[in-house]
Amino acid sequence: MKKKLFWKFLIAYILIGITSFILISTAGSRLLEKELVDSHSMSLYKEASRIASYQAARYYTRGITLEDTYNNLAALSDFQNSEIWLISTDGEIFLNTEADLESEQAETLENFDPIALGSDYYTVGRFFQHFDSDMLSVMVPVTSNLNIRGYVAIHMPMTDVYQEREALLAQVYLLFLVLFLIFLSVLVLLAFVVNRPLKRIIRGAQEYASGNLTYNINVPSNDEMGYLASTLNYMSDELNKTGEYQRKFVANVSHDFRSPLTSIKGYVEAILDGTIPQEMQERYLNIVLFETDRLNKLTKSMLTLNNIDTKGHFLDITSFDINAVIKDTAASFEGTCTAKRISIELLLAAETLYVSADFGKIQQVLYNLIDNAIKFSDNNSTIQVETTEKHGKVFVSVKDHGVGIPRSFISKIWDRFYKIDASRGKDRKGTGLGLAIVKEIISAHNQNINVVSTVGAGTEFIFSLDKTKQQ
Repeated sequence: MKKKLFWKFLIAYILIGITSFILISTAGSRLLEKELVDSHSMSLYKEASRIASYQAARYYTRGITLEDTYNNLAALSDFQNSEIWLISTDGEIFLNTEADLESEQAETLENFDPIALGSDYYTVGRFFQHFDSDMLSVMVPVTSNLNIRGYVAIHMPMTDVYQEREALLAQVYLLFLVLFLIFLSVLVLLAFVVNRPLKRIIRGAQEYASGNLTYNINVPSNDEMGYLASTLNYMSDELNKTGEYQRKFVANVSHDFRSPLTSIKGYVEAILDGTIPQEMQERYLNIVLFETDRLNKLTKSMLTLNNIDTKGHFLDITSFDINAVIKDTAASFEGTCTAKRISIELLLAAETLYVSADFGKIQQVLYNLIDNAIKFSDNNSTIQVETTEKHGKVFVSVKDHGVGIPRSFISKIWDRFYKIDASRGKDRKGTGLGLAIVKEIISAHNQNINVVSTVGAGTEFIFSLDKTKQQ
């Protein structure tokens, strides 16, 4: 079992690694290429703009010769590993840093149309079919007296971009491989660390399944595995105690039933076979009736044991801050209240207010009351939850401004499975057990709960708890 689980984790991890590698090599490569193209094109565009506004402009105003312009741009072209052109408005390349400066052999671009390059400041392609491979090109107009005199174009081979992309990807691949191996090592180590306590827990579960409830799972760690082991040990102890109690209970009941049943059987047989004379049968029939009454009382006692008195018998009484419980419980309804635009207003008597009760069951009481208030409240309304202190007791009130409860129904709301006409409420869900559970829990604490309601105005539930000092 553990091997299968480990291999599942390992296969899942490898699949995640392969998927991540594919994503990096495809989508990551494209994103990185686009980022490099954007970066280089912006740099080239800025450089072309500077050339157009300074050196090219000086050439057109005859402030510098074409030869001097060529020498300056050729140096810059070598530094950038690019081609720099000066193009006339009709597409004649009269300066190309990658060719000798020979005016009589100037090349003209076919179908030259700057508008065809689109609105972007750069383009990737053959640049009017001049190049044999893709180039990253930018082109900026040279203006003089508001007229376009020509264009400055800078071209960078896309192979340079691809090489830079692959160099960066190689570093990413290396980092990914290192991280993959590190996490793989962590996975293997974690599997080893978890394996030993998990094996002990599995062994314990097998022992419990075979009926050995005295088996103890020895996992001394303080992590989740240790907690699980201690919980299973506690469960087995409680099951063992329950089993012992059941065995003793059955033995005692069998003993108590055996005696009257033996008497009844013996006397009835004696009457039937004539052993007991007719004049004495009434006496022995009275004995049979007495034993029958004993069995009836014993049966009632068993039913009483089955319905153990709930008043405090199963309560885990502790001291806790009721205000904190109210805040936490109210916060759990945030999503429901937001959907119905209902606000919960907390009117708490003090910063802290400690009571003596069963924390979990009182939390259930608050949850049921607030949930009930939300169900029967209109949208855009307010629910008040208030605590007050009086005569050594704490009173908790949950009040809504919803549809209210008719007077004739108030005495029935505590009955199990009783639900008021669903047409009165917007939420028709529910089992009809919420308020019955609330009543039983409060009664088990030997406390009281009351309800005040007016049709069309709202309903208020108030229950009491014993106040205690902060622990």
